[in-house]
Amino acid sequence: MKVLLMEDDPVLSDILLDYLNESWDVDYAYDSKEVYVKLESNKYGLFIFDINVAGKSGLELLRELREFNNTTPAIIITAYTDTKHLEEAFEAGAHDYIKKPFELPELKVRIQNTQKLFNIHTKNEIQITPDISFLPEEKTLLKNKIQISLSTKDSAILLYFVRNTQRVISNDELIQNLWDFDHLPSDATIRSHIRTLRELIGKGKISTLRGSGYIYE
Repeated sequence: MKVLLMEDDPVLSDILLDYLNESWDVDYAYDSKEVYVKLESNKYGLFIFDINVAGKSGLELLRELREFNNTTPAIIITAYTDTKHLEEAFEAGAHDYIKKPFELPELKVRIQNTQKLFNIHTKNEIQITPDISFLPEEKTLLKNKIQISLSTKDSAILLYFVRNTQRVISNDELIQNLWDFDHLPSDATIRSHIRTLRELIGKGKISTLRGSGYIYE
């Protein structure tokens, strides 16, 4: 399931991203403007919005999305403890509400419960493009609803790129994280894997920085 988190506290957002990415594919937005940018090219199974963010609040954003007939389940995070904001959250279209400070496992349980209530696909499905999704556990791409099997190494490389978007990744980093010491690949082998992935997901998704490595966008 792909999750969109909106949280403008940099410390809390880092903690949540590290924790939640262990179980789901989580995108991050600092404010409502970034949420709309993400929604242009991604579909999400769940929203997690903080009320108190810069600019438009989480509740204002959720009301707006509901007016546009976006029915994605939503969990609201807030430091407010009063009943008034709880009522406003549900009136705005939230499906659950969690108060700060909270334990990370509590948020995980609430997400899992929301998945059950709405019968959301529980597999770690990652949207690569509007027409291509990636199921890392099954080592499979779904491209225009056609299933394409990936090799173990191609799947591992793609998952590593997805988890490290917009960052230069060198051959050495890939080798260090994805290969055993006894079976180190050549640069040509890595180029071959990258070429295969580009053919499957589009050449523009993985850019080459000559002499430095690759960037997944």
